[in-house]
Amino acid sequence: MQMKKPRKPLSCTKDTTLSTDQLLELYRFLKLTRMFDEKTVRLKKQSKLTGGVFTSLGQEATAVGTAYALEPQDFIAPLIRDIGACFVKGIEPRTILLQYFGRGTAPSRATDVQFHFADLEKGMVGPISHLGDMIPVMTGILLASRLKNEKRVAVAYVGEGATSTGAFHEGVNFGAVKKLPLITIVENNGYAYSTPTDEQAACEQFVDKALGYGIKGFQVDGNDIVACYETMKKAVDYARNGHGSVLIEVMTYRRKGHAEHDNQSYVPEGEIAWWAEHNDPVTRFERYLAEENLLTEGEMREIETEIKEFLDKEAEWAESEPRPEATEAAMNVFDNTVVRPAYRKSVLDN
Repeated sequence: MQMKKPRKPLSCTKDTTLSTDQLLELYRFLKLTRMFDEKTVRLKKQSKLTGGVFTSLGQEATAVGTAYALEPQDFIAPLIRDIGACFVKGIEPRTILLQYFGRGTAPSRATDVQFHFADLEKGMVGPISHLGDMIPVMTGILLASRLKNEKRVAVAYVGEGATSTGAFHEGVNFGAVKKLPLITIVENNGYAYSTPTDEQAACEQFVDKALGYGIKGFQVDGNDIVACYETMKKAVDYARNGHGSVLIEVMTYRRKGHAEHDNQSYVPEGEIAWWAEHNDPVTRFERYLAEENLLTEGEMREIETEIKEFLDKEAEWAESEPRPEATEAAMNVFDNTVVRPAYRKSVLDN
């Protein structure tokens, strides 16, 4: 993953259909995602969070830029590093923080301490730990939408490692055969947990897999948030207009380990530092906004202060929420409806 030093500092694609207001909103989502991760890492180190912390450091532009091209009725199935896409779809930081703190008022009632929950009204189908398995789920959602004559697009985010699973093949192939408006985003961030990309796949480009399924394929610089949006917009328009499924390979880099417990001892020396210095998605977009005279450095710092204060309040509120009651741990696992007397076993009456 090592690269040569760029001839000039990297910025973002200048050719865009985004308005000034949209670009500024995109920046707020990008900064929110970066700062949310930083906040959760601090909380984890303070032993305030119950579960593991999986950050998206270095690949925030992928989730934010692609999700921003969707319509409210569209569905996403994110990965653990796609919190930015959830924010764009309307999920509030406090909701995810409730999960992380393990509070009884969290969507999962503290039975899960990651954001493994769904909000179908906002178009988020909850992520699960089984990599690639959400692709077949999204095909089912799209089949249901087709029966209802709804023009929805569904997006499944996967890492490049998940392309080795059977679920990836089954889901993408089924979507291709049925010509479903499915967009599979392959986030090629260099590592599948600790396995380098070239040790788990022989293909040089994952976008080439699209050819094998007979679907449209795109490849995009995942650290250029404007390019991510524009590429995704093309894919969304293509899929929504009845042309079938799309696979997008997003080239990015994971600057943190699989989770905070991962010391990244398998990463070559200097590689992470190179990406942080030369190809950071937030820095690139800030450089772009300055070049286009859309934001000054002072205005960027003001936005940063606003987001920090907002996240501090969100975390304070979530932490103050009540912990779950032990007596409710098994509730809603099965149907809690009382069984009619005629069908009760005698043991239930004792």
